[in-house]
Amino acid sequence: MASSTSLALEAARLHGEERRRLERDLHDGAQQRLVSLSVQLSRLALRLAPGSDEAELLEAAQSELRASLAELRDLAHGLHPSVLTDYGLEAALHALCTRAPAPVRLVFDVARAVPAPVEVAAYYLVCEALTNVAKYAHAACASVLVEVADGALVISVADDGVGGASMAAGSGLRGLGERLAVLGGTLAIESPAGEGTALRARIPLCVGL
Repeated sequence: MASSTSLALEAARLHGEERRRLERDLHDGAQQRLVSLSVQLSRLALRLAPGSDEAELLEAAQSELRASLAELRDLAHGLHPSVLTDYGLEAALHALCTRAPAPVRLVFDVARAVPAPVEVAAYYLVCEALTNVAKYAHAACASVLVEVADGALVISVADDGVGGASMAAGSGLRGLGERLAVLGGTLAIESPAGEGTALRARIPLCVGL
């Protein structure tokens, strides 16, 4: 048991280091070049006659560039969510639930410290689950419950949508299950057709301790 826990912790540590390296590369490389290009285009715009064809083409290019920068920032934040680092798991999950298209009720009943690898895994689980709700469930509402039971963090995400989801049908759910397995966790799904979907994950809290 100790050996498997050590392996899980090392895998989680390496995954976190790689995620942070990618975030730095995006910020220091592509993102900075796009910002520099945006400044140059703004200077060029000052030399063009307002309302000219060239000015309109440049304005369209600037609009596309702003959209690209926004997507790149979202990607970088997704790789390493700053709200999780700065404010903790409850605040990070609250932000996810607030941004969801359908109303999401969050119940966070955790009165103890949670190891960082477990926090990250829980965050991405809820993020992926709510993304699936928005894309496929056609749900009117959803709920997220986070609690501690039997030495594990238990995360339940449920919706009242169309159901029919399965681990076999979606690579996203399979990926979630694989990431949890690295930490010794499990993922179960119940999704009868027409009756909504319920995900339930368990992640041992001994990881990282």
